[in-house]
Amino acid sequence: MVVMDVRSAELTKYAANAMLATKISFINEVANLAERLGADIEAVRRGIGSDPRIGYHFIYPGVGYGGSCFPKDVKALIHTAQSIGFTPEVLLAVERRNESQRRVLPERIVAHYGGSLKGKTIAVWGLAFKPETDDMREAPSRNLLQGLWAAGATVRAHDPVAMQEARRIFGERDDLLLCDTPTQALEGADALAIVTEWKAFRVPDFAQMARLLRTAWCSTAATCTTRRCWHGTGWATSRSAGRLCRQRRDAI
Repeated sequence: MVVMDVRSAELTKYAANAMLATKISFINEVANLAERLGADIEAVRRGIGSDPRIGYHFIYPGVGYGGSCFPKDVKALIHTAQSIGFTPEVLLAVERRNESQRRVLPERIVAHYGGSLKGKTIAVWGLAFKPETDDMREAPSRNLLQGLWAAGATVRAHDPVAMQEARRIFGERDDLLLCDTPTQALEGADALAIVTEWKAFRVPDFAQMARLLRTAWCSTAATCTTRRCWHGTGWATSRSAGRLCRQRRDAI
């Protein structure tokens, strides 16, 4: 137990979540740099994480942080700082990176199909903001779905536990089908986007994916799948924010 005054305790709570959010935004920034330099962010992550001063916690690149705590606490700390005439440069940068990171995956998918997703169906695995919860508050998947719909796509989505919450949020839509299984989400889809790092998504059935996806293309900003688990499956790789997009070789 750490004993301190009330003001310090309040700041500690906000600063702790802001620090974790900073680590997430930092590794996402490095992931985007890795993409442009031709580096593998997974190798970079392992390298910097091996330094005990840094460690591996919260340095997994992805689609940005969400949920009920990190976005709220970062915003609250920014507001508090600005209310007393102080400009929190680092926190502002953390928030900007997170907002831009949410756009990476939908923009990558839209660009892959030439700027429009009209007539396309995209499978989405993972809707909750993190695994082991049904919480979709500030979930990056919500930005992804809005981006896909804006580009004209139909979405077939699955999450192990957040389906009821997704129905509550999105209601009935002609351009959204909430599927009971990951396999069902793939049926008739043109591509797959893996968003949330559920264990169930770590080692998918690659042959089944290729058979069910029309163009056998997968884009993932999640770190639940690695280069090793795709090796030898017949899927070619390309980079997206330092991570790998995959396309079945016979579909290229």
